[in-house]
Amino acid sequence: MSDKSIFEKILETHGISPAPIPGKSIELPIDQTLTQDATGTMACLQFEALEVPRVATKRSVSYVDHNTFQAGFQNSDDHRFLRSFAAKYGLIFSGPGNGICHQVHLERFGIPGDTLLGSDSHTSTGGGLGMLAIGAGGLDVAMAMAGHPFRLTCPEVVLVRLEGRLSPWVTAKDIILKLLQLVSVKGGVGKVFEYGGPGVATLSVPERATIANMGAESGATSSIFPSDEITHRFLRSQGRENDFRSLSADPGASYAEVLTINLDELEPMVAQPHMPDVVCAVREIAGLKLDQVVIGSCTNSSYMDLAVVASILKGRYVHLETSLVIAPGSRQVLAALAESGALNDIIKAGARILECACGPCIGIGQSPPTDGVSLRTFNRNFKGRSGTQSAEIYLCSPQVAAVSALKGELADPRSFGEPAKVDIPETFPIIDHLFVPPLDNPESVEAVRGPNIKPLPMGRAMPETLEGVVLIRLGDDITTDDIMPAGTHIMSLRSNIPAISEYVFSNRDPGFAKRAGEREGGFIAAGRNYGQGSSREHAALAPMFLGIKGVIARSFARIHRANLINFGILPMTLMRDEDLEQIQPGDQLVIDDVITSMKNGETLRVANKTRNSTLDVRIDLNQREKDIILAGGLLRFLRRKN
Repeated sequence: MSDKSIFEKILETHGISPAPIPGKSIELPIDQTLTQDATGTMACLQFEALEVPRVATKRSVSYVDHNTFQAGFQNSDDHRFLRSFAAKYGLIFSGPGNGICHQVHLERFGIPGDTLLGSDSHTSTGGGLGMLAIGAGGLDVAMAMAGHPFRLTCPEVVLVRLEGRLSPWVTAKDIILKLLQLVSVKGGVGKVFEYGGPGVATLSVPERATIANMGAESGATSSIFPSDEITHRFLRSQGRENDFRSLSADPGASYAEVLTINLDELEPMVAQPHMPDVVCAVREIAGLKLDQVVIGSCTNSSYMDLAVVASILKGRYVHLETSLVIAPGSRQVLAALAESGALNDIIKAGARILECACGPCIGIGQSPPTDGVSLRTFNRNFKGRSGTQSAEIYLCSPQVAAVSALKGELADPRSFGEPAKVDIPETFPIIDHLFVPPLDNPESVEAVRGPNIKPLPMGRAMPETLEGVVLIRLGDDITTDDIMPAGTHIMSLRSNIPAISEYVFSNRDPGFAKRAGEREGGFIAAGRNYGQGSSREHAALAPMFLGIKGVIARSFARIHRANLINFGILPMTLMRDEDLEQIQPGDQLVIDDVITSMKNGETLRVANKTRNSTLDVRIDLNQREKDIILAGGLLRFLRRKN
């Protein structure tokens, strides 16, 4: 029997053996799901449409962690709906204030070797615990909750071999920033990063989780660490020792590629605006004046992260011209900081303490000033994501952030002296009584809908001729934040597709939604890696509502491509970079014999009536994906099938 990777071993325990060759389809059984309120309300509505009486997973958790700012009735109504839905259909409910889904799931629910599917791209955080944890669109998660396997294209498995040991002031954040510098925001598409080598044993579970979390920024399907004695110790500290399972790659496991990172050669790193792969050493741009420093998010908000911050701040004061904001990742983290006295040190230093939630990471609160410079421990620094279009956002470790907050400028922490030693508690506060279990008598529960929760829109079956105008043409690395912006007001409309659709591309092209309505839909054209970033299916669902018929791009990000298919929008791939130049905004495109061509081949001929030219595009779809597109989306496909 051949030696296996961790990825292959998890597939094997879930009935998939041998592992398919990369590029082939997998039907992966799902043990656990997580949803969060920004994507979860729609996922719940989709689950209801499947007419299944109860979730079929071993564990499903509904978190409220994104839309916790309650300036109007909309978010509160969604929270009430999610709580009642969880009680009725068998989910655990984690209410506002309990913490960020990925941090809480790591602490209380993750199990090594399990599969986890979440309606958030950073679900890969669970890989720090030895899970095969994958982000997906809400409809795919709803399907998993209903007991369906998750269908994905088998990725390549790349070994990231960690050699040596981190030097003082160098952190796990610097490891993942280095990887992003090496592979780019496109370099992980179609891959799973599996971590090995002697350096792994030097990293705690929260450090591993930071790396697994930001693997999503490369477009990777997932990132996986072994489950070893470090994992065992973490679970024991959480009172979950019985959940431990040992899991590691065999010595002779084979990989598609091996990347080696020498930890002892790393130094503090920083990602510059406006992509997480625009990475350099902190020392190269040290001295940059900072208006704001924000520490938290699902990437760096563990007790370990914030205890280190507290040790740096202790007895010192934040620079008077710099705002320091800290958001603990969970109620457990906040309680542990309070019990250890670290919270007192943070407060006395002048930091502003936020709720245990996503908040500033998605532009909800703490937006920088006009043309402001903000240094953040987050995972994304896309233009405008902070809530301020003109702001410049830099990404770094908590150590760099804390030292820089004291100085009021970007600073290399190695100039600060010896790093303080932080003691990690042997046990953490367990606050499980604030999770709401599902009811044993679900028939007594009604899922309560407020007026902002609108009916689920459905796509339309594919016509024989697909025609429309090119509504917008874009370049490379278009994010889901570009397509469907975040922020306080727009996020509150996540359960109201007619209202939120008015904001499609609003930061890029404020007239897009109106133009799409006047033209009765049309096409979108773009370059490489279209739809990178968040899993938000609203970036496909709202365009579908506006009548978008297809997207023509050089390449697509994994989750967004799946979301387009799920909602009946045809993804078409340009064969050459220069082909994008043949498509201009306002061009009238016609694709004849679409149904016949999709059934019989892998290419479509696009006629540009405005320029009197033609262009061939690929349709990289398997048969099931073609059937879903032709039916008008996954829900229509399932209804037709049944």
